[in-house]
Amino acid sequence: MFNKDKIPALKSLVAAGTHIEGNISFEDGLRVDGTITGQVIATSGQPSVLVVGPGAKIKGEVIAEHVIINGTIEGPVTAKQLAELQPNAQVLGDVNYKKIELHLGAMVTGHLCPIADGEVQNPNGGGGLSPAAPTEEPLL
Repeated sequence: MFNKDKIPALKSLVAAGTHIEGNISFEDGLRVDGTITGQVIATSGQPSVLVVGPGAKIKGEVIAEHVIINGTIEGPVTAKQLAELQPNAQVLGDVNYKKIELHLGAMVTGHLCPIADGEVQNPNGGGGLSPAAPTEEPLL
């Protein structure tokens, strides 16, 4: 997890009322208060933070070191270090994370998949949290 003095500065902003169609690559920090249709991916190997504000919406894959969500993401999320889902967070897709913080009210429609040794676990291979499979023996 990042120490407070290691979180990159937010250097870019997609303001409320702005709609971007296309993939975005960013360094350091990006705050989204508008709408993005496309991938939002931080430069690999660099500390990064993505903040998705209340009312913001991303339709596409998201990858960053630290992802703070208080809006809506429709697509898979990969937080290489920490995923923080705040009270208004809605994720429609799998969340891959090294560490996760879920606030009361956050919603995920997908699998929670911990990252171990830099590899995303297969949600169908026991790496993520998913609904229990039916058992062959009756539960007493």
